[in-house]
Amino acid sequence: MNEPVVNEKLLKAFEDGYNAFSRVVLRKKYFHQVANPMKNNTIMHKEWQRGWNTAYFNNLENLNGLGARS
Repeated sequence: MNEPVVNEKLLKAFEDGYNAFSRVVLRKKYFHQVANPMKNNTIMHKEWQRGWNTAYFNNLENLNGLGARS
């Protein structure tokens, strides 16, 4: 059986977004979550955001139990 075709750049953007959910940066005495570094309205931007959203909902389900999205 053929393995699915995976675009390595998009996979890396997704993983970067997923990992960025748990990172913060210090700016002028305050901590902020890492912003999306990709150019707006591109596939890379959307994949990074999809990774961040996945990490967010995984965390939400861990905190509140399954079915927390609805």
